[in-house]
Amino acid sequence: MSEALLEVEGLEKAFRTRGAKGSSVKAVASVSFTLRRGETLGLVGESGCGKSTLSRLVLSLIDPDTGSVSIDGIDFTHSSGRAKREMRRRIQIVFQDALSSLNPRMTVGANIAEPMRLQGLGTAASRRAEAQRLLGVVGLRPEHEGRYPHEFSGGQCQRIAIARALILKPEIIVFDEAVSALDVSIRAQILRLILDLQAAFGLSCIFVSHDLGVIKRICDRVAVMYMGRIVEIGPAEAVCREPRHPYTAALLSAIPVADPRRARVADLGQIEGDTVEAAKPDSCAFEPRCPRRFGPCDKAPPALVHVAPDHSAACYLNNPEVLRGTR
Repeated sequence: MSEALLEVEGLEKAFRTRGAKGSSVKAVASVSFTLRRGETLGLVGESGCGKSTLSRLVLSLIDPDTGSVSIDGIDFTHSSGRAKREMRRRIQIVFQDALSSLNPRMTVGANIAEPMRLQGLGTAASRRAEAQRLLGVVGLRPEHEGRYPHEFSGGQCQRIAIARALILKPEIIVFDEAVSALDVSIRAQILRLILDLQAAFGLSCIFVSHDLGVIKRICDRVAVMYMGRIVEIGPAEAVCREPRHPYTAALLSAIPVADPRRARVADLGQIEGDTVEAAKPDSCAFEPRCPRRFGPCDKAPPALVHVAPDHSAACYLNNPEVLRGTR
């Protein structure tokens, strides 16, 4: 049995823009990674870097221009009909705005049971019983299955969305900014619930966020995205302790410090400019904003190379030969 449950190979997705005729922007560019059984992979980056587009490609909610996603060695992207429908049971998603993702005209019990109904699984009675059971699993009262989504708080709606994701007994769950809209105390409760459920059900998870503070707390590995590309990927502890890409270092420096006496102005502003600038096609995407750019950065995009065991980064600072050549 392969250790990799999910394999993503060379995914690319471009969207047309309103500019010149035929112009487009590449939201995801040549992204490859694996998700191992029982692990949580964090996908982090600032808004607009392509995280949510990538998660929808992984879930086959949108089709890639090139590349593929495989689950347990079976091509998910290019499957069709009944085979794809059955494979969808193996991977589910929890969205950022749980209330908007729930049907307001259906009770929470019906919302949770809906994936089973769409898959043609069980009877009405068995689906209702399973929905009630899962309400209890996620920390809500089973007898409230007859209430409607607007009667619950944001944190409770997120628990309901998690219960709905669990009802098909998936092996993989994608959490797309699932805690970013919650209060700090509620966020901590939901993160604890996710960790407990992962241990109880043996789940593999992709946790999408712009907050490296949350990512480093719950993830085994971290993939850092910038302008549609993974610029660094490796064990969470190693990436956060010794980042090998300037963008990762800047994200880590932006994590809020609880003690204001420890915060220093010099620790902030490691990225030049307030907005993402489009780099030249034949240069590093981060070059226009990088405080450590040098000779080769604007001449060719760096490849993602191994810098340590299970740790890769796309930066010329990790290439001794290039560094020697610039001296």
